[in-house]
Amino acid sequence: MAGNINPPGVALAVLALTAALAGSALAEFSGSASLLPAGTELGEEAFEQPLEVFRSESSGGHKSYLVNMGDVAFSSPLTLGGPARQAGISCNTCHVNGTTNPKLYIPGLSTQSGTFDTTGHLFNPKADNGVLDPLTIPSLRGAHLLAPYGHDGRTLSLRDFVHNVIVNEFAGPEPSSEILDAVVAYIEDIDFVPNRRLGDAGKLTGPLSDSEKRGETLFHRPFPHDPTLSCAACHVPTGAFVDHRQHDVGSGGLFKTPTLLNANFNAPYFHDGRYTSYAQVVSHFDRMFYLGLSVQDRQDLVAYLQAIGDGEQALLPDNAGTRIREISDFLSVLDTAIPERNVAVATMTLDTIDRELRDLTEQFPERKNSIVSAGVEQRGQARSALKYLVLSLHQINNAMRSGHFDEAAADLAHSREMLSAAVPVLEASEPWSLFNRQVHDAHFAAVRQLYRSAIDPALAPRRRYDPD
Repeated sequence: MAGNINPPGVALAVLALTAALAGSALAEFSGSASLLPAGTELGEEAFEQPLEVFRSESSGGHKSYLVNMGDVAFSSPLTLGGPARQAGISCNTCHVNGTTNPKLYIPGLSTQSGTFDTTGHLFNPKADNGVLDPLTIPSLRGAHLLAPYGHDGRTLSLRDFVHNVIVNEFAGPEPSSEILDAVVAYIEDIDFVPNRRLGDAGKLTGPLSDSEKRGETLFHRPFPHDPTLSCAACHVPTGAFVDHRQHDVGSGGLFKTPTLLNANFNAPYFHDGRYTSYAQVVSHFDRMFYLGLSVQDRQDLVAYLQAIGDGEQALLPDNAGTRIREISDFLSVLDTAIPERNVAVATMTLDTIDRELRDLTEQFPERKNSIVSAGVEQRGQARSALKYLVLSLHQINNAMRSGHFDEAAADLAHSREMLSAAVPVLEASEPWSLFNRQVHDAHFAAVRQLYRSAIDPALAPRRRYDPD
């Protein structure tokens, strides 16, 4: 992986990247570039990204046109209303690759990272209830098994839930039936990350530690003061660890039972994100339901929860190849939309791909001075390849808007050829890009320092490193 490569001169490149991106990086962290409050964090620093597993591909098939179109709409700010659109926020901003975003924090709408007030003033003033009551951002993995929807479980239909998020929470335009069906199809295709330790009936298999064995027994044991209750009674192992019902567990109301599958990656926990660890969650239930757990009991339950909440390669280092595969999937939507002369879908798709390509370009920062260092030429080649790809999208758009759909189809074929040709160029440039862990970490450390310096000049570095 690129994150494990440290070629000669990479330290020099890191310092050059910092100087080159000082202005834009400072704007990014202050929120001024995205019209969001200063101090906003959308998770741009994340080096690892959630693995996206699709049911259609897991079964040996491929994603349908409808699923790929839904993925495009999910990733497009055009799906949402004015403020979100201007800030470049899409559904994918909160639900990264269809999961959650534990880094997201927006002052005035979040009480801690990973929480967001859907009834706040920023994105839809009409929905503002005057109370700061943020919720955790739920993962959409396995959503087809997890009805009803919403933390309170009041919405039976996923379609109705998606519609409410777009129109009411984010003041988006009324989505067409085609787009709404596509987003639902995309979400329903997102699967849990496999956990080989779980059998078909949700029972732990393979070698188990003594603590995990004891934890599994405790999970099924009736509560002392109410034998009709147990952890397993609500988190049903044979049913994706949910019971599709709402319960009052002492957290301020009725909330639906969350799944425990892949839950290791869904912190913070509870509807309002009040807990950041399984140990805190176990302590809450011990206290609220008078379970009388010993210290060892609590540790055993945590061990069991960690075992069933795990997933293989649930987080992987970001890389150019993954980005290109997604862009290729988005391009496939145009294979249908252009011949059908579906201008609305084609326009949204082109805009989304354009944004993806521009974001990918930023992973290969350019130099803005004359100092020569390792990787400058490689990054320049990567940026050029991506620049011409963006221009090719404009050709498709211009041809389509002029009613020349055959020409647009030919331009699409040319763009796909350019995308294939760009792959080896990008891969060769990865060691000097933000896909390299050393470059990535040094870059964002410098960005944070720049932000702190802007707030308090006394924190500015007293001397700058001169690469020469």
